[in-house]
Amino acid sequence: MQKASAGAAGSGDNADRSREATEPAKFLIGIGRGMGGALLFALPMQMTMEMWALGFTMDRWRLVLLLLLAIPLLIGISHRIGFEETFSWKVAIRDAMIAYGIGIVTSAVTLSLFKLLVAGMPAEEITGKIAVQAIPASIGALLGRSQLGSGKDDTEDEQQAGYGSELFMMAVGALFLNLNMAPTEEMILIAYKMTPWHALATIVMSITLMHAFVYAVSFKGGHELSSDTPWWHAFIRFTLPGYVIALIISLYGLWSFERLDGGSFTPAMMAMIVLAFPGAIGAAAARLIL
Repeated sequence: MQKASAGAAGSGDNADRSREATEPAKFLIGIGRGMGGALLFALPMQMTMEMWALGFTMDRWRLVLLLLLAIPLLIGISHRIGFEETFSWKVAIRDAMIAYGIGIVTSAVTLSLFKLLVAGMPAEEITGKIAVQAIPASIGALLGRSQLGSGKDDTEDEQQAGYGSELFMMAVGALFLNLNMAPTEEMILIAYKMTPWHALATIVMSITLMHAFVYAVSFKGGHELSSDTPWWHAFIRFTLPGYVIALIISLYGLWSFERLDGGSFTPAMMAMIVLAFPGAIGAAAARLIL
């Protein structure tokens, strides 16, 4: 009996030691995926002229507000995805801050590689360029777990998420695509060329695609409606709120990146509708791409 007890205790100690040894390794793997995700998500913006210019022309108060709003966003993403499976908000906050650090480092290295940061450049310009790029890079760092996971050691969150969590992930999905396009002048150019009928058709197409993307097309991660659930239930509960979220994020993105300055109400609304088109698809595909 004593030998059996000793054997059981020994095997328990070995299991604890093995678990302790694998935890740092898993975290380092998560950091590596985070760096890969930061490059995957932010590289298109790091090679975009408008983002370089925004680093030193963007209003500093808008930049500070954007940086502050990114913190709760990163914490929320970290709680859902993160570098590793999180069970407490304390760990989620830690991962969010690490992601911010990865975003800053990868942005500084990449911009320096492209000779967009050079010695003698004003400190305000250097910090501005890094700060603007660090936001999408830090989001990409957190999304790296789901984008670059091997599928063997990652435990996906299979349980049904709450309604608030679903809306939050829709917002992240909209931001996922909007950040690539909001700083560009093409959004304003397209809005200028469109007529009100084009805008109305874009709204209808956005909502239609958004609903079909998740509910009508059998994509992995999509919501499957039972046969006794009316179609309008999901439309009212998810699709319409999701589109409103995409519109709000689009409007804030355009304002934050100074694409609405000096314009009137109608062009601003047209630009918001244009940017909400990819935003709506990103929101609908949130559970597929995140």
